Amino acid sequence: MSGAVLVVGGGIAGMQSALDLAESGFKVYLLEKLPAIGGRMSQIDKTFPTNDCAMCILSPKLNEVGRHENIEIINNSELLSVEGEAGDFTVRIKRNPLYVDMDRCTGCGECAKACPVNAIDEYNEGLSFRSSIYIRYPQAVPKVYAIDKEKCIGCGICENVCVAKAINYNQRPEEIELKVGSIILTLGGKLADPVERGEYGYGIFPNVVTGIQFERLLSATGPFEGHVLRADGKEPKRIAFIQCVCSRDEKTNPWCSSVCCTYATKHAIIAKEHMPDVETHIFVMDLRTFGKGFEEYAKRAEEEYGVVYKYGRVSVVMQKPNGNLILKYEKDGRTFEEEYDMVVLSTGFEPPEEAKKYAEILGIELNEYGFCKTDPFKPLETNKPGIFVAGVFSEPKDIPESVAQASGVAARASSLIAQDRGKFVSVKEYPPERDVTGEPPRIGVFVCHCGINIASVVDVEKVAEYAKTLDNVVYAEHNLFTCSADTQERMKEIINRYNLNRVVVAACTPRTHEALFRNTLREAGLNPYLFEFVNIREHCSWVHMREPEKATEKAMDLVRSGVAKARLLEPLPYVEVDINKKALIIGGGLAGMTCALELAEQGFESYIVEKEAELGGNLKHLFYTIDGKNPQELLKELVEKVEKEPKITVFRNARIESIDGFVGNFRSKISVDGEVKEVEHGVVIVATGAEEYKPREYEYGKNPKVITQVELEEMLARGEAPESVVMIQCVGSRNDERPYCSRICCQTAIKNALKIKELNPDADVLILYRDIRTYGFMEKYYALAGEKGVVFVRYDENNPPKVEGDSVIFLDRILEEEISYSPQYIVLSSATIPRKDNEEISKMLRVPLNENGFFLEAHPKLRPVDFASEGIYLCGLAHSPRLIQETISQACAAVSRALTILTKDKMVMDASKAFVVRERCDACGLCVKACPVNAIELKQFENRGVVELKAEVNRAVCLGCGVCHATCPKSAIVVKGFTIDQIKAMVEAIAVVR
Repeated sequence: MSGAVLVVGGGIAGMQSALDLAESGFKVYLLEKLPAIGGRMSQIDKTFPTNDCAMCILSPKLNEVGRHENIEIINNSELLSVEGEAGDFTVRIKRNPLYVDMDRCTGCGECAKACPVNAIDEYNEGLSFRSSIYIRYPQAVPKVYAIDKEKCIGCGICENVCVAKAINYNQRPEEIELKVGSIILTLGGKLADPVERGEYGYGIFPNVVTGIQFERLLSATGPFEGHVLRADGKEPKRIAFIQCVCSRDEKTNPWCSSVCCTYATKHAIIAKEHMPDVETHIFVMDLRTFGKGFEEYAKRAEEEYGVVYKYGRVSVVMQKPNGNLILKYEKDGRTFEEEYDMVVLSTGFEPPEEAKKYAEILGIELNEYGFCKTDPFKPLETNKPGIFVAGVFSEPKDIPESVAQASGVAARASSLIAQDRGKFVSVKEYPPERDVTGEPPRIGVFVCHCGINIASVVDVEKVAEYAKTLDNVVYAEHNLFTCSADTQERMKEIINRYNLNRVVVAACTPRTHEALFRNTLREAGLNPYLFEFVNIREHCSWVHMREPEKATEKAMDLVRSGVAKARLLEPLPYVEVDINKKALIIGGGLAGMTCALELAEQGFESYIVEKEAELGGNLKHLFYTIDGKNPQELLKELVEKVEKEPKITVFRNARIESIDGFVGNFRSKISVDGEVKEVEHGVVIVATGAEEYKPREYEYGKNPKVITQVELEEMLARGEAPESVVMIQCVGSRNDERPYCSRICCQTAIKNALKIKELNPDADVLILYRDIRTYGFMEKYYALAGEKGVVFVRYDENNPPKVEGDSVIFLDRILEEEISYSPQYIVLSSATIPRKDNEEISKMLRVPLNENGFFLEAHPKLRPVDFASEGIYLCGLAHSPRLIQETISQACAAVSRALTILTKDKMVMDASKAFVVRERCDACGLCVKACPVNAIELKQFENRGVVELKAEVNRAVCLGCGVCHATCPKSAIVVKGFTIDQIKAMVEAIAVVR
């Protein structure tokens, strides 16, 4: 057995798998075919649905991977062979030459400046040029240049200017052999080449670009530094986005690529933010914004930004002499033409180029489309034991699903080698912490451009120059991306060169970046709490987007305030707590049982709290899947395994009475049949599921002919096939009360329609829909339903079908007539809604719900199964509506994230905790009542022979929220890092008139 894992593919999925594995005690080899990791996400400008800067949230991950002592990046490499079996693989890798010595290269870039060759820049998708010696992108990890031998003319100039003597024209391919226990494939996918769709003029008409090219046009590091320009250098006034290019197309790729509708929506929104007067039209067959928050995002695009969705497939794009483009499209049987300045083709995913080659090397099966074949009930496993898959390589998907799968696959891969956990890892060592006691403040200020997220509004150079004028500031600079790996290294160098003892960073948000910068201080030998974060993105450039001068003035004020606080910062001691190695799982459905079994495989005990008498949750009501699998067999298998597993304790007919404590040390009271039991555990996983909406619409509950899809499925499972059915989609969702899409309804409707046709081929089945959302490989079942005679009729949200008596009345858009039809059954595809007890659980755990009542994750892209509160995770329908395979993946992901804590004996917690100034405390108890986590109690202390009652803070429990601080009338309780003197200094600095 080998306690190491090979991750093949260094995009966001591969990075997440590597980090989870390394943090839970395994050595990881991260194999990447390009010179730098980061994958497709590194090319993206913003992420939906939050419009976060993609590089801003990716950079900390790049840094974590690059710095992690248990992750070895093997870049510019490819897999040669794999031998052995699960737990004991021998892997041969070919490392291709960079022609630059990685150990010598400093990433200074002088070689690229001197290079006389211009080559097409693949990173900018052919829209700009780079030198033949280049770095893939500014924040690249590893930060090492590479020579493109096909473009290099061998002039030797780069070798002459390289002070570090890193250029080596004689480098040769190197072969590496590794022993690993598991292999994870996160190869991603390639974007289809729309040259295949000649009718759209791509590669012929210069103002026709792909979605990823448009992404680069929007980006600060793109060819025009974030300015959207046509080929003639003019700003477009009208932009058309054409969907389903090389997707949902029998000529090219019949599958749906799942992400294109939402990324086109994002493109249209960001284009409007760049150019408020631009018109943006998105041509769709179906609008497939099915992810969490995506439907609301599309609605916001329409209502706030004026984005127009046009239903119809574009048949041809023609060019006028002035470079403008004419689109011809069909809608409801009629043909239309419109003129645009630019056309963006939303191209879909295809299997990665190396898919066939690696399938042969690894002995894994590919599906009919060339993607990795998986079983819906084992979505993270290939057919080869010990080899696992995540991300786009198994099916087109977005970043949140890829990241969740990446975490989930880390758990599956490590379960095979759990007994070797910790055997091959090293512990990170920091330099001795410098004692700054008594030193006058020497402050360094780093102001971030954040690409153009900040710099397009705030004059960051002016802010940095202003910072230099402030007292105790001995150094200030501005950086394109302060969070990038090279800037972090530079920051450490500056700290030591200028003997800095305080650091202020003016950038984006401490929510995602504070830990990164604190770690950099620690690596430089400073206490990490000698750091102050000033948010000039959310607080300046975003909220004052149209007022650059005022935004700059405000940024200067905030930096002055941050420096004022920094002068008073003091080193804070670390808070270390022991870890209880058990887990509490709330919910015993598919997600909860999967979590418990995965934890057991890893060697950890868990408690399942199930409020019903039986395990299974919603799985009990599912009898077949769209692809013919039997959920009841899965249910039986899971329940049997759970009941036989000694590491799992199940509480049935149970409810949580209370949950107290903190990460690593929770204590819960559980009521079981009237008896209260108390359990201790280190983590909590919320897997409470969801439920089917019982409609108030369409005479449900009054007319026996009106039933839901769940009721229809139970009927079909008994072999009862109706003669005629009308299904109505989006019942109880995508409306004002529930604006979200329930994601599973379209698949359920088509699944049941196909089952009806299987049982009774002559049955009439009519589906009334707004958009059919059979994403990914489920698109083939939509096509199959049409072939079987299922009829699909679109309805408008402002003119939905009506049920009157036994009839359904709806508008036929082609005939432009109302049709009345009386089927045997009217089936409502009703919404998936959150459980009623979510609110109670959220209060107990002090974790948020979103506006729709589902639990709210820490970050929709990069922390999809974490809460902001450490040690608490979520998965399954508690997160949002999802399918069986997606629930299984997410449950494994929650376990993987939990393992990053459970596998440790101790944990260092944030040191910003409340402390009591006993001389001022009069034991009034107001702080005790105010504390939301019961971290404060009144205790007796002896003072010079006198016993006094004083407040005492449990530092391990304290969140540092400051409620007690605000409550105390005598200022006897203060949060370290946020003292009254520090806050007063900030306020006084803000009030200064410049």
